[in-house]
Amino acid sequence: MTTLTGDSITLDDGRPAVRLTRTYARPAERVWQYASDPAELAHWFPSAFEVAELVPGATIRFFDDPNMPESTGTVLAAEAPRHLSYSWGGDEMRLDVTPLDDGTTRLMLTNVLGSADTAARNAAGWELCLCALDAADRDEPAPTAPAWKEFYDAYVEIGFPSGAPVPGLDA
Repeated sequence: MTTLTGDSITLDDGRPAVRLTRTYARPAERVWQYASDPAELAHWFPSAFEVAELVPGATIRFFDDPNMPESTGTVLAAEAPRHLSYSWGGDEMRLDVTPLDDGTTRLMLTNVLGSADTAARNAAGWELCLCALDAADRDEPAPTAPAWKEFYDAYVEIGFPSGAPVPGLDA
C-alpha cells in the first residue's frame, strides 16, 4: 500500500489546496535552503527555478520541466527563513519552514490550486518530489518510489478531487 502524506483542504478564502509536510533533523536555515535555493530545488522540484532575488514582485523563471512549458511566476512573499510563496502555472506555491521544540524542522508545502479537480494529480506529483527531497536530505540517491499513477490512484480512492488532464497521459 502506498503511504499518502497529503491533505486536500479548503483555505479560509475558499480556494482549494493540497498540503504535504515533512520533518527534517536539520536547523530551519538548512530546510529554508531546500525551499528557496535553486541549487537545492534541483534535487526535488519538478522545474528548474531561476530568480535574481527572492523579494516580493520578483519574476521567477521555471524551465526544464518535462510536463510543463517554460513559464514565469511572481514571488508573492519571501520571509527568510520561514515563508516563501509564489505564483506558478496558475497555482500558488507556499513553503513554510517551522523549527520544532525537539530540534527538528517542519517543511509544509501548500499548493493552492487554480482548479479543485487538480488535487489528486498535484498531490501525487508532490509526493514524488518530496520523496526525492527526503533522499537528498539523507545524502542518498533518489529512491525508487512508487509510480506517480500509484499515488494518483490512491488519492482518488480517498476522495481527492480529480479529473484534470494529466501531462504525458492525456492528449
